[in-house]
Amino acid sequence: MNKIDNQIRPVFPFTAIVGQEEMKLALILNVIDPKIGGVMIMGDRGTGKSTTIRAIADLLPEIEVVVDDLFNSHSSDYDLMSDIVKQQIEQGFNVSTDFIKVPMIDLPLGATEDRLCGTIDIEKALNEGIKTFEPGLLAKAHRGILYVDEVNLLDDHLVDILLDSAASGWNTVEREGISIRHPSRFVLVGSGNPEEGELRPQLLDRFGMHAEIRTVKEPSLRVQIVEQRSNFDQDPYACIKEFQDQQNQLKNNIILAQSKLANISIDYDLRVKISEICGILNVDGLRGDIVTNRAAKAFAAYQNKDEVNVQDIRRIITLCLRHRLRKDPLDSMDSGTKVNQVVNEILGNNLS
Repeated sequence: MNKIDNQIRPVFPFTAIVGQEEMKLALILNVIDPKIGGVMIMGDRGTGKSTTIRAIADLLPEIEVVVDDLFNSHSSDYDLMSDIVKQQIEQGFNVSTDFIKVPMIDLPLGATEDRLCGTIDIEKALNEGIKTFEPGLLAKAHRGILYVDEVNLLDDHLVDILLDSAASGWNTVEREGISIRHPSRFVLVGSGNPEEGELRPQLLDRFGMHAEIRTVKEPSLRVQIVEQRSNFDQDPYACIKEFQDQQNQLKNNIILAQSKLANISIDYDLRVKISEICGILNVDGLRGDIVTNRAAKAFAAYQNKDEVNVQDIRRIITLCLRHRLRKDPLDSMDSGTKVNQVVNEILGNNLS
């Protein structure tokens, strides 16, 4: 199946991407634990944002779905199956399944609410009493990745719907007193260029992580990136083959981390330190604390550990908090630098 997929649409290998470690780590951690809440990637044009996001989706292991189901339902996990499949299983029907690649859905800037959420055929419902649902992008993205390029230019109302679905795991469509709901669990990835405007703080806060990427300045790295891209454009299959072992290794690491995640522990003292850092930084609400705890566990699982240590927290906390700081127009210090300062004060040089 992979071979056929690659022949249809060769995708630049994730492990071939040079640099941009912050963005790559944020995506990997969200794939390990989608409950982190997605990632917002802000950076210059032409820095490989879209390429990296498509590459992580292509890397992931295939998922098992119920055949002929509109919502990529899981065959045994009740949280990931539609009400129709749930009824069939409760009534003792055998459901057949198939394996598909993880869905990677692009949300175009001009999308309407109906395109995003789906529509109900009101005429059919009233005349024939049949609920006919035309699924939207939220249904297609279930158990996959939903990517919004230039999310800072998207209508705020649509961003609200996206974030609500990502947080609750469900999408409800209501028209003329008729209501349909379906599961919609996905990793939400937004990208944008800060020159084209910022996202509202209350929307930005809903993203679990915030990665900032800059154009690579180092000449030798730039040459390496250009060569890598040229090699792929010239012969994509040779490039995919060259990185196949590294791709498989990373895929196995992600699968192992997903299986370990539930058993990762984080010491009470470290949880107190995380909340102390959030308090000193005046982070509104408790999302910062929750996401940092989740991300630290995901990172520890990715490192094949059983317990979170100080270094795990140091590695991920800036990604989780930098976008939650209140903006001070008179403050010239970068928010990431501010987080790092407080982290060094609270965690000190403790390397345990």
